[in-house]
Amino acid sequence: MERHPRRWLILIVLCLSGLVLVIDNMVLTVSVPPMAKALGASAQSIQWIIDSYILVFAGLLLTAGSLADRFGRRRTLIIGLALFGGASLLAAFARNPEQLIAGRVLMGVGGALVMPSTLSILITVFDEDERPKAYAVWGAAAMVGLVGGPVLGGVLIAHFWWGAVFLMNVPIAVLAITAAVLLMPESRGPWQQADPLGMLLSMVGMTALVWTIIASARGGLGHSGTRVSLVVAVVSLLGFGLWERRTAAPMVPLNLFRNRVFSGASFSLVLLTFANGGLMLVLTQYLQFVLGYTPTRTGLAFAPLALATLVFNSLGAAWGAKIGNRAMTAGGLAVIAAGFGALACLTTHAGFGELAVAMVLIGIGSGLAMPAATTALMGAVPAEQAGVGSALNDTVQQAGAALGVAVLGAVLAGGYTRAMPHSAPGASLHSISEALAVAASTGDAKLAEAARAAFCTGMSASFVAAAGGVAVAAVLALLLIRDPRTGPASEDAAGPQSREQECPARPAVDTAA
Repeated sequence: MERHPRRWLILIVLCLSGLVLVIDNMVLTVSVPPMAKALGASAQSIQWIIDSYILVFAGLLLTAGSLADRFGRRRTLIIGLALFGGASLLAAFARNPEQLIAGRVLMGVGGALVMPSTLSILITVFDEDERPKAYAVWGAAAMVGLVGGPVLGGVLIAHFWWGAVFLMNVPIAVLAITAAVLLMPESRGPWQQADPLGMLLSMVGMTALVWTIIASARGGLGHSGTRVSLVVAVVSLLGFGLWERRTAAPMVPLNLFRNRVFSGASFSLVLLTFANGGLMLVLTQYLQFVLGYTPTRTGLAFAPLALATLVFNSLGAAWGAKIGNRAMTAGGLAVIAAGFGALACLTTHAGFGELAVAMVLIGIGSGLAMPAATTALMGAVPAEQAGVGSALNDTVQQAGAALGVAVLGAVLAGGYTRAMPHSAPGASLHSISEALAVAASTGDAKLAEAARAAFCTGMSASFVAAAGGVAVAAVLALLLIRDPRTGPASEDAAGPQSREQECPARPAVDTAA
């Protein structure tokens, strides 16, 4: 197969497209306080500003991937970027919380169109030998956004106003659209009938599932609304699964999960994103409430993680062809589990060196495991279904991250409450921020010390749970992933497959820009 002459320039466009989504989500961590003050937003409005994007994004991913395969991946990417950039402009100049929420909803729609298109286009312009390197670069760009987002957000807010964190998305989106039009080929899967019922069930089911996870993290399943959303999620997703198995033209090829490589890589990535979702939630609070870091310094504290990931992304891409995706994924996940174990040992007086060691371990493991797992997963997806296959990967990871925030957040909260003295006043028993506020207003240094120690107890329990999840992911990768050169990819789990499924044909690609 002839390699696309502009493939590395196209990869830059894909990295820019993914980077703008990651940065946008991360800058929100430092922009919420000034945003809430400027708009007079209530706590409920702030929650909707954050959650509206996540709900729409998760609900539309599968549908967006299917549309990309059907109508063109470049076209879908460009439409998504245009919508995301325009919605960012609306959010930047919002005059009230309602306008900002509307902007975030539209940004979620744009993000859902962009994300599955990036990986599916990557598959069409890179051959099997170069894909690990391309995945590594793509993942490294996301890590830069993960760490750089809060730092950049802090700088923008310090020198301009809260709306600048949204306004910066516009030139990036314009640059990515221009480059996509000039450099990128169009590609699509074979034409098939639309699946409107599948689209509807997936949107309702995923939105309800993510809402249930978010709501249960705040108040458990005791609220009637949360229980209703859980029922809606279960019924819709079960209905979606049954319908996709029966319809002649399914939107999502659920038979992919019969392939042991796809299943092994998927479940490994789910458990990894489960742990990483909790990492950001728990560690950012630890750095600010326990160690007293500013939001900007908190972002910079993740630099060892980013640097280690970037270095070992490159090494992992080079080693992957020699060692194999199975060993790279399992080994990387084992190193990540060790990193979470080190985080579980942090105390109220931990120095930056102890934190950096744990972060470097997680970065090394991520650099080794993520490109290998993604290569294995996307290698099991027929090329003509690259868009929806990419969306399926994004969806399971999104669900894993949301579940990690909910479960590990609950472990943290439970451990904190149990470790606090029963004599602590009211809300201090359930929130370190409340405890520190009370301590500051009353001058009670013992309460502040007790709250920080209790938080470390809860944090340790949550990181032990995260380490356990990643260790299970390593075992799954070892048992289920097979490398093409060392064993069959899927016959032992799914029965004989056609040669066309094992080595799928490249989808139709328009070489015209």
